[in-house]
Amino acid sequence: MTDSFSRMGVLTDPYLTETQVRSLSHAVSEADVEIPLVVVNATDEPDYDPDLEAEAVNGGLGLGTARLFLDVLRRERAWGLVIAEKKLGELAGSDAAASRQIPVEDVECLSEAEFRYVAPHMDGNWSELPSETVEEVRESCDVVVRYGFGLLKGEVLDAPEYGVLSFHPADIRQYRGLGPPQAYLDGRQKMGVTLQRITEDIDGGELVAYAETDVSDCATLWEIYDRLDDLQVELLTEGIRNLRDPSMEITTPDSLGEYYSTTSRRTPSFAGRILLKNITGRLGLR
Repeated sequence: MTDSFSRMGVLTDPYLTETQVRSLSHAVSEADVEIPLVVVNATDEPDYDPDLEAEAVNGGLGLGTARLFLDVLRRERAWGLVIAEKKLGELAGSDAAASRQIPVEDVECLSEAEFRYVAPHMDGNWSELPSETVEEVRESCDVVVRYGFGLLKGEVLDAPEYGVLSFHPADIRQYRGLGPPQAYLDGRQKMGVTLQRITEDIDGGELVAYAETDVSDCATLWEIYDRLDDLQVELLTEGIRNLRDPSMEITTPDSLGEYYSTTSRRTPSFAGRILLKNITGRLGLR
């Protein structure tokens, strides 16, 4: 590895969170990277409206919020009640994990980039980018960071010389798939964030950077997410520096954590335990 690369592409959904924007901005200013290409997920899913979601997340109670809640309840079943508890907490004055959704076109550090709106080929839950997009990534980017497109497979993973990077809000050596909610129920006192160079193994990529923090004083799952978000801001910059460092060995961990399916959160038992723990935490009962 050398310190010569500077071109970082972005794969993203139509909206970014404040944490993702801060992470990109920090990398541009502190790791001296430029962003020449932004590939935006333009999938037209009948059951998903990103504009409606952004309106509900950024606003208060209203028609958009009610419509989104019904949609989340249909898709996520019992987990929808956990999301409702978060929104009610925000309306009561909590700012835990209350991140705005920001249109990618409005992000300042992406203002010089070329934007491509791409509908991926879908294979179940997996996304694969069209060949012409893969070639543009190969020609324009030394490394790519993924903030969208869900599970990603295909030639794009090897198109940039330094691969496709992605955050996982847990230590992949302990928790794969569903991270913070499971760790929260397990009573973990410390939690971390992994920046991995992804492969077609779910949360089984190469460990590019890792950071963890104490969460023992967090009263709710949402406060934990805030702590983990803070770690992400500098982790992308650290990962880029690690990739440039010829003395760093970027390898797959010797062992990976158990895989927890994200669908498990939809069950009444799992969602109910999270909901109860959040409420008792808010009331100072634990």
